[in-house]
Amino acid sequence: MASKFGLAGGIPERRVRPIWDAIDSRQFKNALKHSTALLAKYPTSPYALALKAVILERMGKFDEALSVSLNAKELLYKNDSNLMDDLTLSTLQIVFQRLDHLDLATSCYDHACGKFPNNLELMMGLFNCYVREYSFVKQQQTAIKMYKLVGEERFLLWAVCSIQLQVLCGNGGEKLLFLAEGLLKKHVASHSLHEPEALIVYISILEQQAKYGDALEILSKLGSLLMIEVDKLRMQGRLLARQGDFAAAAKIYEKILQLSSDDWECFLHYLSCLLEDESSWCNGATDDPIHTKKFVDCKLSHLTDEVFDSRILDASNFVQKLQADTSNNFLRCPYLGNLEIERRKLLYGKNNDDELMESLMQYFSRFGHLACFTSDVEKFLLVLSPDKKTKFQEKLMGNSSSLSTEPIKALGQSITLLKIQELIGNMYKLPVVVSLKSYVILKLPVLPLELESSAVQMLEMYLKNLPLSKDLDLQESMHGEELLSMASNVLVQLFCRTRNFGYFMEAIMVLEFGLIIRRKFVVGNNACTCGRCGRYVWQYKILLVHLYSHLGALSLAYEWYKALDGKNILMETVSHHILPQMLVSPLWMDLNNLLIDYLKFMDEHFRESADLTFLAYRHRNYSKVIEFVQFKERLQRSNQYLMARVESPILQLKQNADNIEEEESVLESLKSGIHFLELSKEIGSKSLTFNEDWQSRPWWTPTPEKNYLLGPFEGISYCPKENLVEEREANVRRVVERKSLLPRMIYLSIQSASASLKENLKVNGSMSDQNISSELKHLLGQYAKMLGFSLSDAIEVVMGVSKGQKSFETFGADMIDWLDFAVFLNAWNLNSHEVMQPNVDGSGPCTWHIVNSLLKKCILERIGSMESHICSPQSDLPSLVQLVTEPLAWHNLVMQSCVRSSLPSGKKKKKSGCTDQSPLSHTVRDSIQSICGLVEEVAKWLKHHINRSEDENLDIILSSVRRDEGPGRIFQILETSNATINETELGDRISQALKSWSPIGVAMKIIRGQRTVLEKFLGICESKIKSLQALQHQMAQV
Repeated sequence: MASKFGLAGGIPERRVRPIWDAIDSRQFKNALKHSTALLAKYPTSPYALALKAVILERMGKFDEALSVSLNAKELLYKNDSNLMDDLTLSTLQIVFQRLDHLDLATSCYDHACGKFPNNLELMMGLFNCYVREYSFVKQQQTAIKMYKLVGEERFLLWAVCSIQLQVLCGNGGEKLLFLAEGLLKKHVASHSLHEPEALIVYISILEQQAKYGDALEILSKLGSLLMIEVDKLRMQGRLLARQGDFAAAAKIYEKILQLSSDDWECFLHYLSCLLEDESSWCNGATDDPIHTKKFVDCKLSHLTDEVFDSRILDASNFVQKLQADTSNNFLRCPYLGNLEIERRKLLYGKNNDDELMESLMQYFSRFGHLACFTSDVEKFLLVLSPDKKTKFQEKLMGNSSSLSTEPIKALGQSITLLKIQELIGNMYKLPVVVSLKSYVILKLPVLPLELESSAVQMLEMYLKNLPLSKDLDLQESMHGEELLSMASNVLVQLFCRTRNFGYFMEAIMVLEFGLIIRRKFVVGNNACTCGRCGRYVWQYKILLVHLYSHLGALSLAYEWYKALDGKNILMETVSHHILPQMLVSPLWMDLNNLLIDYLKFMDEHFRESADLTFLAYRHRNYSKVIEFVQFKERLQRSNQYLMARVESPILQLKQNADNIEEEESVLESLKSGIHFLELSKEIGSKSLTFNEDWQSRPWWTPTPEKNYLLGPFEGISYCPKENLVEEREANVRRVVERKSLLPRMIYLSIQSASASLKENLKVNGSMSDQNISSELKHLLGQYAKMLGFSLSDAIEVVMGVSKGQKSFETFGADMIDWLDFAVFLNAWNLNSHEVMQPNVDGSGPCTWHIVNSLLKKCILERIGSMESHICSPQSDLPSLVQLVTEPLAWHNLVMQSCVRSSLPSGKKKKKSGCTDQSPLSHTVRDSIQSICGLVEEVAKWLKHHINRSEDENLDIILSSVRRDEGPGRIFQILETSNATINETELGDRISQALKSWSPIGVAMKIIRGQRTVLEKFLGICESKIKSLQALQHQMAQV
């Protein structure tokens, strides 16, 4: 920017430079001092005012910054003698953008371009404003004006990209593509094209219109613009295939493979063209860049046997030629080609199972030691029948005696054998060891020792091969690391099948052991903080996140989630591992940090996305323009982003629910929940995106809604990760729609309770009692509809359950939502009396009793179901937390509102309706007493578990893994792993890690982790008890 100093309003550079230097060094007070001096000399300079606005915005004085910026804007508009230079306007744009007033920045540039219509710099600034606003039509119009002004190719491409964005991301129709094509055709005829990106854009416009022949013609004329030959050939092959000229396309892909023989995608395209299979070119094959398909189904039925055999023979000969020409032993594509050919033959109906298995065996002999072997062959195994898969596994195991003599290769091959067994599913079909004594006590089937032995084998193999890793670089993965995650998965499977907690504990300890080794795997005794410890260590942490979550030690789970060091876009793809658990936990501070960090990243990305988009325009990287905008659109429709936007304010409401004044302050900042009502209406018209990395989730919880550990065990084996987007979208949409109603319903419930005790009150000077009642009734109707009932039917369900006429199972998985409904129903009935009138004996409205009864039954049932917290997973604790922090908290707010309205204000006398003879006052007093006693019961249960001695808890955990039968073998190996350490063989780093390992330390960590969660929950309960006791004291004054 220094090069432009002195160009703004005639201010000399020497007077402006100190201000920017101070801003860059974050010395804002000093910058403001210089700015004040500059304004004293140039009081009517818009640029001087814009500088001051920048400083004030950086200091956090947003209102002042906006006021000063508006003054600068007015000076620009008023004084025609002022120069409309880009520096002043761009400085103002910075401030307006950071203050979320992009429209003001756009209006400044629009005004400037009106005064100086031929100023290219100002027009580019205006185009930039439209880029930030994602106003594609105005981008196009401005770019066309610039193109007409100077005739530069880049401005034409800016216009064409804007047209593409209208079609891809806006409401533009396909006819716009014809306009873009016409603009490019005319330009090519008169000026040709001079940039590779321009050619790519032109061809993409034609492809979108399915004009493949025209695209090929353009490519033949201007293909020399593409400097890399393979890129040109890929484009040519794709166009030929989509045109239907498969023979020509196959020849092109042959050329590519001769130039780049390890291009697996290219080989698949080659084979598809050879067999005239259009599956690879279907638009749906690449629609979802996040959840890509592992392979595309083949369509070969239209070929005759003779044609198919001839072309398969050609493909086989070509693959053999590639293998012969390849001197690099690490290239896998030519050998995977054999497998793909055999797969296509099998799919065609050639019954060549044995040939495919033989090719798989040959591939194992060459690449079986590589970690990628299992993922390489997965899709080929899927086409084999279960019997053939088992036969293939038996053949592999039969050849295990001929493993490599090199220790590292032999280890890799041994791991592959285990992974194939896991992939096929036979690993989890192995029987469990359970003795006759255990059968009698636990009522489990008697099964021979098999599955546990496989876990022991994996752990022993890992320990045996530790010396192979002693000289590795810090950033390299240790040999055999995947064995521990595999062993942990087997132990979790054992827990599922036996319900023996010891296996669950061993699964945790195996992973903690692996992480101790990895953290100490550095020079000296420093812990590894590089964040690049390999994908298997990443797996350890993710498995621990889910295991600790299931165990109720969510504070430990959150610590391991933070250790993943998920930044930037990883926050979108990885947060699903912890966010659902945190939303129903008492760890409010950690949850708040999680939501703040996530929303901050998303909001910053949306702001920076416009900068990146305009930068791509400036650098003439037009394909990136489309990519950046589409990626931003995808993130904006993210289901997690939508959920976080709703959950963040709900968390604030939970945190402040014990104080009605603070709650009302939060509601005021949320505009009384009106914004979220609008969000609820928008959801129905939006298609949500799911950017989560499902592949990284453990087998027992393929989505946050599913957890096979909760039982009963149903023979679940290897679970291929399915695309669960469609199944989840409807569920997420319902949840967000319901939750987005909560802030407004809480606000109206408070007002309704208050209005029920006051006559002719005008709430906030705008809403009458009748308006409150009618709106709350409308929202209750919406809420009931989301639960699948009409309002009247939902009321009947709530009343039936509270009276014991219907089971709690009627609520199903929506229990919390039903109780929320009951709370808001009671608040509405206070003012409307439509559900039921006070009883004749003066006992008050029965809806109070309904809410109190439902809360009492649900909470006491949850407490009774959790006998021993330390030795078994607690699936009921999250729902108990939700009961106390949501419906009970909202009910407390209604009671606070009633009490506040009942109390005399100042020196005014109490109203006749608020004396202690009031039936409603009696009802509120009884409700406060009931709810306070209920929360005290929860607190008593929590204190009982918190006060249990650590030694007692430790004995319970250790006794689960020190048994004569069942679990214990893994624990024994881990416990004695540091008994005999050969430092010469293992090296100093691994030896130090083994010495620092302590299974008892892991057990103590679990005990303290669980206690942390309970203590946080106890703190919430004690705050509510204090609030309720204060209400009792206040009611005594009524």
